[in-house]
Amino acid sequence: MSDGPADFTIMGVVNVTPDSFSDGGRYLDAQAAIAHGLELEAEGAAILDVGGESTRPGADPVPEAEELRRVMPVIEGLLERGSGAQVSIDTSKSSVAARAVQAGATLVNDVTAFRGDPEMAAVVAGAGADCCLMHMLGDPRTMQRDPHYDDVVGEIKAFLEERMAFAVRAGIAEERILLDPGIGFGKTVEHNLELLRRLGEFVALGRPVLIGTSRKTFLGRLTGRDCPDDRVAATVATNVLAYERGARVFRVHDVAPVHDALTVTAATVSPPWTTPRTTTK
Repeated sequence: MSDGPADFTIMGVVNVTPDSFSDGGRYLDAQAAIAHGLELEAEGAAILDVGGESTRPGADPVPEAEELRRVMPVIEGLLERGSGAQVSIDTSKSSVAARAVQAGATLVNDVTAFRGDPEMAAVVAGAGADCCLMHMLGDPRTMQRDPHYDDVVGEIKAFLEERMAFAVRAGIAEERILLDPGIGFGKTVEHNLELLRRLGEFVALGRPVLIGTSRKTFLGRLTGRDCPDDRVAATVATNVLAYERGARVFRVHDVAPVHDALTVTAATVSPPWTTPRTTTK
């Protein structure tokens, strides 16, 4: 996995979609998406997560050919432009993942945790790529229709344990696995808050925990901020709390403020901190 400053890693979101909930359509042009990715890297993103299919609540599936048309020029362009970040492909299709890793992506971020495509685990194993396994209740079209759990943390922890075991049996080294409890993916506001409160139970599984709260609807409901762009402060707050509770990978749209906040948080949680020296000529 890529290492960020201190002991955290920021994954910058590069959506090449017309319908993502927060930034849909802003970076649909490949050159705009490439420039955006390089900007996120300059702000502190150690991973750039390129996605061509929205997973917002109610989103419709995107055909394979269209997803490839969206993401491949961006992945290729980032690498051609000399990006030093780890390039991630956000997809649940093994064919898209295969093309992406052939082009140089080294992380597969699958919101279905290898349940959506029976060939995905084999593609990841064969490429020797890293992967992120996320929990989602149902699929994007149905996940927010009255989601119910008897014990949201216990059930999701068991799911992630099972999915990690599946990945290892498929030939993926355990050290290449990230775990994501899937905040906002088939969860109520109360479910999301409980996941954040009890984050340590996922950390106890022994793999880096990825948290993706960036600009999400539950933050808007808590703060009264209807516009996703107005939820940056709330995003920062949840990432700081998640870091303190053991998460170490943070998927965000707004890299610079999260990077600064986590740098300060890491300095207080894991001292000593040495102020960088400045030199004069």
